[in-house]
Amino acid sequence: MNKQAIANTLKSLQKTMRKHSPAILTGIGIAGMAAAAVMAVRATPKALRMVDDREIEDGKRLTTSEIVKTTWKCYIPAAVTGVCSAACIIGASSISARRNAALVTAYTISETALKEYKDKAVEVVGPKKEQAIRDAVAKKQLEQAGVPERKFIPTGRGETPCFDPLTNTCFKSDIETLRRAENTLNKRMRDEAKITVNEFMQEIGLEPCDSSIGETMGWDIDKGYIDLDFSSQLVDGVPYLVIGHHVPPTYLGW
Repeated sequence: MNKQAIANTLKSLQKTMRKHSPAILTGIGIAGMAAAAVMAVRATPKALRMVDDREIEDGKRLTTSEIVKTTWKCYIPAAVTGVCSAACIIGASSISARRNAALVTAYTISETALKEYKDKAVEVVGPKKEQAIRDAVAKKQLEQAGVPERKFIPTGRGETPCFDPLTNTCFKSDIETLRRAENTLNKRMRDEAKITVNEFMQEIGLEPCDSSIGETMGWDIDKGYIDLDFSSQLVDGVPYLVIGHHVPPTYLGW
């Protein structure tokens, strides 16, 4: 193996370790804690013998402080291992926190850029053409999700086939029901400041979705009220209502 190959291998290994460092540090920390416990147990018989020898030598029972002074060196390896293990776990948590903060920052920048792009698109091409673009996107979303072949969840609140691209949900409802849900939740938002995607789902008669979206994504009053956008699409002679958002859900930071 030549020097370049060795350098490439080391570089790849370094990159992999950096990428998975939180998991590696957590694993080391957990293993270290277990090892520290085992070491402490193994050190105890020696410590007890030292206490017995000291009591025989002094001719009296040792006090707690005297026992500590007599045996503390036995537990140095366990203590050092425990401290290092705790440091690994704390380090893993710190790295994860920094990465999460970076992701939130990147998401915020992307969110701002998207809003600016949408506003500029309306300004440049006009509202009608911008709506035509959204309709084309909605049709593409229907096709990619294979909606015509899927089962639609009945909500008991309308019979129009609806598709929500955000949660990839097919259900039956109608515009009036969805608008009522929008108004109801916007009123709540004035008092509660935030509404989650799952609260929206429940308001329109659906089960909560995956918590990674349903509980962490939603609408924040500081960024705008829920503002639904509908696109009517005809596929194989069947009309579908695709749900969009003028103000899309954002990460709520919970």
